Amino acid sequence: MKDDSDLSGAKAKDESILSGAKHSRRMRLAGKSIAPTDERAENPLIRREWLHRLARFFQVAGVIALFAALVSVVFASQRPAQVIALAPAPVQTILPAIIPLPTLIPTATPTPLPPLIGLLAGHSGGADTGAICPDGLREVDITTDVAQRAKNLLEARGYRVDILAEFDKRLSAVKRDYSPQAFLAIHADSCIYYASGYKVARADNSAIPQDDDWLVKCVSTAYAAAAQLPLHEGSITRDMTHYHGLNEIDPQSPGAILELGFLGSDKDALKHRRDALALGIAEGLDAFVRGGACQ
Repeated sequence: MKDDSDLSGAKAKDESILSGAKHSRRMRLAGKSIAPTDERAENPLIRREWLHRLARFFQVAGVIALFAALVSVVFASQRPAQVIALAPAPVQTILPAIIPLPTLIPTATPTPLPPLIGLLAGHSGGADTGAICPDGLREVDITTDVAQRAKNLLEARGYRVDILAEFDKRLSAVKRDYSPQAFLAIHADSCIYYASGYKVARADNSAIPQDDDWLVKCVSTAYAAAAQLPLHEGSITRDMTHYHGLNEIDPQSPGAILELGFLGSDKDALKHRRDALALGIAEGLDAFVRGGACQ
């Protein structure tokens, strides 16, 4: 009996061991079958993560590319010639159609102003009328009329002309900033009958004596020919060579003073030949400004 029980126990033990081995095998097989399932579950997550990262990368790259394109367009529109010049030779033939060059607008060359001439009508603009004759002929009436006629002639020749009053606000002994290309003060001499003729003089203290002397010569030559009056040189006074107007213009502007004639002896010319007097003034100033010989 003992032997039979021992055999039964050994058989049960072997069956138990065999059952355990089978269970272990099933567990191992179950583990192997579960592992691939987990890997398959993780793979889509990894792919989604990488796709998300790639999408963000391309999104950022797209923004940068768009910004670079906008900058390029702005640069090309501002400097199309430079852009085309930097491009390869084959591309340079195509770019002008894509990036049109701006139309070049020629810069207008400023037209120089005509020369300015200043004419001072003696004794105008104030209470002092200058010399006066018993018959009422006044110096200021003559100088104002002759200055206006001379202005018309000079403007017809292309000059700009100012007519100034005796103490014009444009004249200043302090500033001395009125700077015409030529300045002439027009006066007439006293109402006497023992002297005849015109006189021309410059300032004694001239900063440009050679230019002023040339202006005197040009005016004297042209005026004598037009007015048909003699030069009364011996009666040039200090009032002429120290005339205030000559010291109130720009020191570099040539200036002179002209006495048209005597209100007494030269009354006929001063009253009835003013066009000729004005022509003499215009011819003299024109010759000086143009650099004429003035012989």
